[in-house]
This record gives sequence, C-alpha cells and structure tokens, in this order.
Amino acid sequence: MDDRRVAAVLSSAVAIIHPVLDILATRDPIGLKGRTFRKSSEDDSTLDNVLDFLAKAFDTTDFPGTAGWEELDSNARSQWWVNRIGALNTVAVAFPGVFGLLVNRLPIQDLLGFANQAMVLVAVARESGVTDRETHVALLGSVLCKRDLTSLADSVPAKKEESPKSGPFALLRGMWQIANVLRDVVGELDKRPHPRGIYRVLGAIPVVGGVAGYLGERGALSRAAKQGRKWLAAHKKASALGADSPVKQLRR
Repeated sequence: MDDRRVAAVLSSAVAIIHPVLDILATRDPIGLKGRTFRKSSEDDSTLDNVLDFLAKAFDTTDFPGTAGWEELDSNARSQWWVNRIGALNTVAVAFPGVFGLLVNRLPIQDLLGFANQAMVLVAVARESGVTDRETHVALLGSVLCKRDLTSLADSVPAKKEESPKSGPFALLRGMWQIANVLRDVVGELDKRPHPRGIYRVLGAIPVVGGVAGYLGERGALSRAAKQGRKWLAAHKKASALGADSPVKQLRR
C-alpha cells in the first residue's frame, strides 16, 4: 500500500476526529460546565443547590470546560485524554474480546483500537499546541503506521465525511465513523501499538478475553501516547531548527 493512499485515509480520519473533540471540549447542554465556576449564595433555591452539587461532582472529572480543567497544565490535559476518554473508548475496543477467538479473528477490534489511539493522539497533539491537520496526519502515520508521511500530509485532501452528531454518544459514534474510514487501510492495523503477548493469549478465552482485552489495550494506548509525545517534541524541535522530519530524527 503506497504512502499517498495511507495519508489520504488518515487525513479523512483526522477530519472526523477534530469535530468529535470539539464537541467534547465545548458543548455544555445542561450547563454543568459553566456552573462549576459559580459561587453559591444564601439566596440559592433548592434547585440551585441540587445543580451546584451535580456541578461539583462533575468538576471532579476535570472535563474540558470545567473549573477543574482550567487548573490543569498542558501535560495534565494531554494525560486526561489518555486516562479518561481513552479509557472509555477502550471499553468498546475490548468488548469483542468477551466472545474469544472467533471475534478476535475479525478486524473489528484492531479497527476500533486504531481509531481509539488515533483520537487520543490528535487530542494530545492539540493540547501540545499542534492543531494543523497536516501534522496530525504525519503523527498518526509515524506512531500507528510506522510511515514517514511528512512530505505528503499537506498535499492530500481529506475525503468529505459526515460530521459527527452531538449528544451523549458522540464519542462512540465518532470512533465508529473513524473505524469505517480505516477499513481502506486494513493492512496497516498490525503496525499500531498492540497489547502485550500475555493479554493477546488471554484474549482468545471467552469472557476472560474482555477483561484481558481492556487491560491490554489500555497499555497499548499508553505506549502510543508516549510515542506521540516523543514525536511531537521532535517535530517542534525540527520546526524550530528547520531540520529533518521527526520520523527521521527518531530513527537515528
């Protein structure tokens, strides 16, 4: 599979990921995010007290847009996407494992795993101040496909995809959309960070496979995020010095 095709598919995936992350970061349908900044007063009604209680509970998650989020630095915000959203998505990734070897022979788990890692890597990049699509494509190409797509990322347009809908299931719907796009590069799925060997063996056992799949995918996601941060650091350094691409630097 040639680099241009891989770059085009990753570009389409990034085009889906951005609005999903925007929905998570900006939408506040019932006003709890904004309420985390509110100070209680003696004149508050019973409803105000209830909503304040819910807002305080929500604030403990440090969700983007809350008061707790505002107190996090860029590194902590990057890790938030790995620990919170990545962990939630991993449930969907690992779920097919409860059926054991039969489903593990199908690409669905690798598709969802790839989509999950792609979404978290783009989120980490955005929190690091890297927001352009071209760099995100190159990042995914390096970490998940082991390809240097730096010279192609800015010349391959993203295929127009249906914008993810907002709502409580926007995250999972977005990940499913990404997985559908990635079917065009199914041969690249084996290159992403995978669960360690023991978890893959246990993943072949019905029921136990679900738990093993979750633990294995969480570890794989953490390694992908670590590789992504290393790539981004090399990218920023290379951009500042006008040096080689980060992929070439990391391979030296």
